[in-house]
Amino acid sequence: MKINENTAIQNLMDLLAAKGPSGGEGPVAEVVKEKLLSAGCDPKWIRENVGKKKLPKEFTLGNLIVKIPGTIKAPRIMFSAHLDTVPICQGAVPIRKGNLIAPKGKTGLGGDNRASVAAVVTMAQTILKNDLPRPPITLLFTVGEENGLHGAKAFEPSEGGNPAMCFNLDGSGERGGVIGALGAIRWVAKIHGKSTHAAVSPEGGVSAVIIAANAIADAKAKGYFGRIDKGAIKGTANVGSIRGGEADNQVMDSLTVTGECRSHNPASLQKISNAWKTAFEKAARGVKNNAGECGSVEFITDSDYRSFKLKASEPVVKCFLKAAPRAGRKAYTQVINAGLDANILNEKGIPTITFDAGNHHAHDLNEYVDIPRYLEACELATVLATEV
Repeated sequence: MKINENTAIQNLMDLLAAKGPSGGEGPVAEVVKEKLLSAGCDPKWIRENVGKKKLPKEFTLGNLIVKIPGTIKAPRIMFSAHLDTVPICQGAVPIRKGNLIAPKGKTGLGGDNRASVAAVVTMAQTILKNDLPRPPITLLFTVGEENGLHGAKAFEPSEGGNPAMCFNLDGSGERGGVIGALGAIRWVAKIHGKSTHAAVSPEGGVSAVIIAANAIADAKAKGYFGRIDKGAIKGTANVGSIRGGEADNQVMDSLTVTGECRSHNPASLQKISNAWKTAFEKAARGVKNNAGECGSVEFITDSDYRSFKLKASEPVVKCFLKAAPRAGRKAYTQVINAGLDANILNEKGIPTITFDAGNHHAHDLNEYVDIPRYLEACELATVLATEV
């Protein structure tokens, strides 16, 4: 069954124009619901604000879950896509330029991940309007993916009817089926020094910013910043923010540094994190005032998400490889250096493969959606829902 291309493109334009930053996805969720209800979705199939109590307090919405009954006896499958976009996309006005959709002004487009949301909506419209034979299908629209995979972490398989597999739509650029992704540890270094007047008695102070600078320089010198390739230890590490200080005439006594480490190998990931902890602790001991007093550091880590790699024998991988050519795509798989809702869903026991919906240059002012590639994603989702 072919999708209606005009409807698919209109879905994309409408969803790109809807507001929906991380934690404030209400407007885009309303567009999704409106389109599904117009296609014949029973309101009883829709659950809103799922998992909201597990989300950060400032979030206005939980996950949106739609459970479409099957017409054939088969295991339940799930399609997922995240609703939120990054801050650079707020106020986006999508315009069509031939086979591309781009932002009109100085914003990102939000194709990450509205193209994916639109593809899932188009698939659901197609099967509902035409009453196509299908297994039970769950649609999972998560919130807060961009700033921490929050919606996926709050999701419980039982809320989605315990699906046997999941097809997650996400990504930037043309990809095959993503069967693996790296894991990440986020860290916070809270540095404590000693405050003194910076002009009257600077030698009596212990500068938190010097501790931070020495720690970062040490980690860099030892090969633990940026791309890391130290034999068996491979991954990446980055410093994301530095916050501290109150006055220019005060030796800084407090500073917070945040960062992350990533790797496909759990042992490498832990070693990279430990290297940063050691660098901060060494730097804190090494900065002393004229009385011999040194600083201190609290190094706090959080396992953000774990790496995964699906086997070629997994049914979800076989389904994707069988369906891709029917939608005009090459049948291949790959492992990527990023984190996805799929990391969390696989960890929760739902084998999940991810494919793109035609978005390019995510989180960038040059972002665009390739319409033919997007339409392939709509077709691929429909094939997976009805023919495999």
